[in-house]
Amino acid sequence: MENMQYAEELVREFLVFRGFTSTLQALESELSTDIGKGFQVDRILELIFSVYVPKFQAEKLVGLLNFFKQCLSSTEMVLIATLSKLEVSILRYYIVHAVQFGRKDKLTEFFGTYGNVLLQSSPDWMPWFAIPYLKNPNLDPQFCVYFSREWLDTLHLSFRNFLSEIFNGTRIPTLLKISTEKNTIKRLKKDIRQLNDKLSQLQALLEDKDAQLCLLRSMAPSATERGMIQKNFAPHPISETPVKDANEEVKLPSGGLDECKDTFTTDHQGETEAGVRDWDATSPTTLSSRLAFPKQEHGSSTTKLPVGEGGAKEGLQIFQGALYTANGGEVRIEEEFPEVKVEFQETFLGHTSPISRCRFSATGNNIASASLDGTVRIWTYDSSTSTSRNATIYCGAEIMSLDWECKSDRLLLIGTADGGIKAWNVDAKRVVCDLSTTEKYPRVLDLKCSPVEPIFVSAAASRGHGSSFIDQMGFASLTVWNMKTWKATTVLPLGNDPPAITSVCFNHNGKILAASATDGMIHMFDMSAGLQITGWPAHDSAVSSVLFGPDETSIFSLGSDGKIFEWSLHNQGRILWSRDCSRFFNHESAEICRHEMALDATGRRLLVTSNSVRSPIYQVQGHHTSGLRTLPHTGAITTVDWHPTLPIYLTGSADHSVRVTSIS
Repeated sequence: MENMQYAEELVREFLVFRGFTSTLQALESELSTDIGKGFQVDRILELIFSVYVPKFQAEKLVGLLNFFKQCLSSTEMVLIATLSKLEVSILRYYIVHAVQFGRKDKLTEFFGTYGNVLLQSSPDWMPWFAIPYLKNPNLDPQFCVYFSREWLDTLHLSFRNFLSEIFNGTRIPTLLKISTEKNTIKRLKKDIRQLNDKLSQLQALLEDKDAQLCLLRSMAPSATERGMIQKNFAPHPISETPVKDANEEVKLPSGGLDECKDTFTTDHQGETEAGVRDWDATSPTTLSSRLAFPKQEHGSSTTKLPVGEGGAKEGLQIFQGALYTANGGEVRIEEEFPEVKVEFQETFLGHTSPISRCRFSATGNNIASASLDGTVRIWTYDSSTSTSRNATIYCGAEIMSLDWECKSDRLLLIGTADGGIKAWNVDAKRVVCDLSTTEKYPRVLDLKCSPVEPIFVSAAASRGHGSSFIDQMGFASLTVWNMKTWKATTVLPLGNDPPAITSVCFNHNGKILAASATDGMIHMFDMSAGLQITGWPAHDSAVSSVLFGPDETSIFSLGSDGKIFEWSLHNQGRILWSRDCSRFFNHESAEICRHEMALDATGRRLLVTSNSVRSPIYQVQGHHTSGLRTLPHTGAITTVDWHPTLPIYLTGSADHSVRVTSIS
């Protein structure tokens, strides 16, 4: 949930203002031990079944159940009906518990307080008023089922599932909406400032163009002068090369310059002589270059490339990604993306070896970056954000994976090449848990936290035999871990000797997990059942990265061969969109062992790592523009990520630097 820390500060402020110091101390105590940072089903179940019922606190129990009713809107009829049935069962369990412990006084008190309400709600309560007067109600056929352990376990499980459904992360508490509205207002104010600045720039540009237009009109030659120029140029026609799409050069004969010089009138003699002095110092080829169309025309970019030797060199020009000779012949076509328009860029130079992973936190306020020397650094790019969480973590092994806990900025998971999984608390600045995978699977290739439940999944691999990165990965293991007990709860089934899993991701409610493998397969798992539900061959090569699309109806996959596919989840095997970025992949380079990609918050831009100093940003979701390219690093771009809400991206490089770039 967004900005949980801000909401907690509001609660502290209110408690201090009202002088509720005992409540404040209790809040601080619970926050210090809280790891999930969100709605915790186990705490609610413990409150009902281990506190309210055993201690016979009927008033608090009924009040809590009424609170759950208020959380549901009148349109959610199915949930309301389910809650009513669960409420009846919980109150009957309260009565059964009182009978089992011989507390007839609590039964009398309960029926005296809530008897009328119960009878009005359902006539089925009538027989229960006799239960205090039965000698052995547990043997009565009408009540014996409620005294069984199986009934209690079923009630416990049903209520857990119900709470998980109504508080699945989509229902945001009102207090947290304050933070969301604050961020929305802040973002809108920023957009207004940017639009005002852009308007001012456009107005200034318009005034400048108007002034230039007036100047050109005042300097235009008269009709008499134009006639004289045309007459004097008539005996010496200019030889032209036919223009092809306004992108080819126009040449003049070498002898035409002196003839032109003599034809100008005395009024223009000074500037003509000056121009001729410059032209005489050049070769015909350079002359042709000077008379070629400027690069602003038609948005084309012109680059001069010498070919051959001697004074009569040919020239090559590149226009909008196509390479042409001087006479208009096309040599080759190569797509060339325009450079992104950058609003600001910050460079972090705290690492001393190539960057292996970098990730924004859940709110985007903090950044974690890791390097091959086993160092993780936590930092912030925004000067208005506190630096109290900045830290350097020494893990003693190569960092292969990073992921932030989804509901807060407080917990960072770190996976290493020696089987270690560390949980770092950024507020306490210490490792709160140090886990290890089995010796058989020492390489933790990826980690992903559930967006709803306090669990995470680790994708580990055994050591293979070979020289390439893919060959060095052996068999796979997918393990689900509980972030409260820090114990492994489930190993997801992959079959016998499965190829290594390179990347995993959850969907929006954490119920489905996607995993990509080195054999080109994509696997889909039902996290509730802990079983694989489907899978399909997505690439002819290993799949390096996998992501759910923004609307959860598609999934993106990136192959080690540089091919990107967007797959439909409604029609399995159907490709909705694809790109080939293999020109950014150099398979012989060792700077990037495993490529990855990242989608921005809108789901419209896809950023991919690159063996070049620039990375491509592809436009998806029906946009026709091919894409953009990032500003250059001085080494290969090894890791990428997007801010969770803003048009800001991260690029980590083999040049040891991490850059934060905001684009328009």
